[in-house]
Amino acid sequence: MAKELPALSEAVFSQVQKVAQLEKVQKALQIAKRDVQRAMDEQVELCEIPAPTFMEEKRAQSVLERMKAYGLTDVKMDEIGNVIGVRKGTVEGGPILVLGAHMDSVFSIDTDVTVKKDGIRYSAPGIGDNCSGLRAILQVLRGLEEANIQTKGDIWFVGTVGEEGNGDIRGSKHLVKNNKIDGFIAVDSTDVGRVLYGATGSHRWRVSIDGLGGHSFAEYGKTPSAIHAMARAIEKFADLRPAADPKTTWTVGTIKGGTTVNSIAAHCEVEIDMRSFDNQCLLALEAEILSKFDEAVAEENASWTITDPERILKVTKTAIGDRPAGTRPHDCPVLQVARSAQKVLGIELTQYGRSSTDANAPMSENIPSTCLCSGGHAENAHNVKEFFEMIDTHLGPQLLTLAALSLVGVEDEEPLLPKKL
Repeated sequence: MAKELPALSEAVFSQVQKVAQLEKVQKALQIAKRDVQRAMDEQVELCEIPAPTFMEEKRAQSVLERMKAYGLTDVKMDEIGNVIGVRKGTVEGGPILVLGAHMDSVFSIDTDVTVKKDGIRYSAPGIGDNCSGLRAILQVLRGLEEANIQTKGDIWFVGTVGEEGNGDIRGSKHLVKNNKIDGFIAVDSTDVGRVLYGATGSHRWRVSIDGLGGHSFAEYGKTPSAIHAMARAIEKFADLRPAADPKTTWTVGTIKGGTTVNSIAAHCEVEIDMRSFDNQCLLALEAEILSKFDEAVAEENASWTITDPERILKVTKTAIGDRPAGTRPHDCPVLQVARSAQKVLGIELTQYGRSSTDANAPMSENIPSTCLCSGGHAENAHNVKEFFEMIDTHLGPQLLTLAALSLVGVEDEEPLLPKKL
């Protein structure tokens, strides 16, 4: 939780209360509770369509077809595979709000994703992360359609690609970069008590050191070792302790190199993960760590007085991950509305913090945004023993419905989400 959590705006809370009391909104909220099993069946169906990062096409096609079946006529798949369904508002130039859930999973294409049911528990890789998020936004869409709710602003229902791992939130970044949107709610994880006000940024690099290598005895002194140079580099920043506030971290996650015990290593590489709540701290850390590899290679080459360009070691740095950081002020309209909607629905705010989700992209661009959850209870994410339990699953779609309608405006109630200038 944030150390200092300001009180809710009374004006925002009052507005959300008014929206919640509208007859059609009440109907949409009731539909979410009535259709919990139908929604759960859909979650299972989507889970059983394999969708590893970079291989989401089949699940994406299913999401697209479902959006059309539930009433959207403006549905498309964009250049990189995001599914975007637009539900137009009645006011030209009204605010545009994205409800987005990522479609990819961390599991390989040959992973068995058959869902096993035991009472209220459903077990399968990816059943919670993030088929529950897809289930939630599709339920919101069905509720709005059946209740015949007309909004003033537009709501975009989006299934994003590439949120996990080396997908590097590419779907969310592409969406934000190429569209004018005014607000963004990512739907990820299940605990409806969670609201994110900040995005943990991460930069990831693969750094390789390469040379000729050779026999450990015959070529000794004639060619430097890539492993020795890498050891020098890591030693240079092993005691580096970045800022504690804003929290900033680094780790060398993998190291590979060499071929045999009696060979001078021709190649060594590491993968480094750097994270921070603040982009400037992240960039400063990145610059400091990456510079140490150049220093280390120069020192290793100099230690053997080797000048032959074919024999000296060379360093290659490859960016393999870039998730921008961002923080929203506590008076951000999306945060205020989300917290107000929780209060109206009797949901306790149990987590108010920062994480790495699809919301990173809009937060880094100062777009009013957060990450809310789908409802239910899930454990063992990113593990083949992942499971999801049907516990208050209706609360996720209800929270999203009330927050979305309050932000874009409905009937006589004006939007609480301002248009981006």
